[in-house]
Amino acid sequence: MNPDRPWDTPEAEWRADVNRVRAGKPLKPARWPGGARCAFALSFDCDHETFELGTGQAAIGRMAWGEFGRRTGVPRILETLARHDVNASFFVPAVAGLIAPDALKPITAAGHEIGVHGWIHENTSLLTRDVEEDLMLRARDALRDMTGQEPVGHRAANWDLSAHTIDLVAKLGFAYDSSMMADDSCYELLSYGAPTGLVEIPVDWVRDDAVYLLFNRNPATRPWTPPDAVFDIFRREFDGAYDEGGLCQLVMHPFVIGYRSRIWILDQLIEHARAKGDVWFPTHAELAAWVTNPAAY
Repeated sequence: MNPDRPWDTPEAEWRADVNRVRAGKPLKPARWPGGARCAFALSFDCDHETFELGTGQAAIGRMAWGEFGRRTGVPRILETLARHDVNASFFVPAVAGLIAPDALKPITAAGHEIGVHGWIHENTSLLTRDVEEDLMLRARDALRDMTGQEPVGHRAANWDLSAHTIDLVAKLGFAYDSSMMADDSCYELLSYGAPTGLVEIPVDWVRDDAVYLLFNRNPATRPWTPPDAVFDIFRREFDGAYDEGGLCQLVMHPFVIGYRSRIWILDQLIEHARAKGDVWFPTHAELAAWVTNPAAY
């Protein structure tokens, strides 16, 4: 594509770009486990210090901000999940795990899933295929060595994908990806029109706490949405999924949601869903397994 004159792009070229990765067959199951009406899949991106390191910078204050996520945010999240007896998925850049491997133990000990989220929260779209594959392998193996569990899920940092990402995720044997936005129900990923066998558990900025609550100097962003309004948006997303008998998937960050003035959002969302009485709270790995083959689950 010519960024200055995209209208001059030949049809064969823009069609190839569009078809590079597409949504394939829908994977919205006819039923959920235990007669549940909908699924509520919670996830937490544990970027921690790599939120800064992944940009190639190492500002002391910003790394302390990330450290808050590990020291304070994650324990508050784990306590909330335990109180409601809910499991979730935690996506961890390998370097964030290597900084404090023992901090992963309470996550896995509580039965939660840990998935791959880059090596150092790098921008995948800027990498060559060889470098991307090497980092993905290193990240997977490092998390496996630290947790004793083979990661089966992948989420690109910042949801930035290269032209090679999905092919590499499939090649390395992951069960699912969770970086794309073509639906709010699961679907199979296609690469150049061919099925990859990968489940996509779609994300969206609408269902991400950082969009509403993140402070950043460069680029300059400020939290612009009060916690009450964020809760209302997430609750409406869940209620819509419940009415449709579908999936509500959320992305949160320990250094965003983990403050005392915000953790109640998670608590009240779970309580709201629990009050329905027929909601399934799967990890992303459990969700991918169910939508692929409910009979074998």
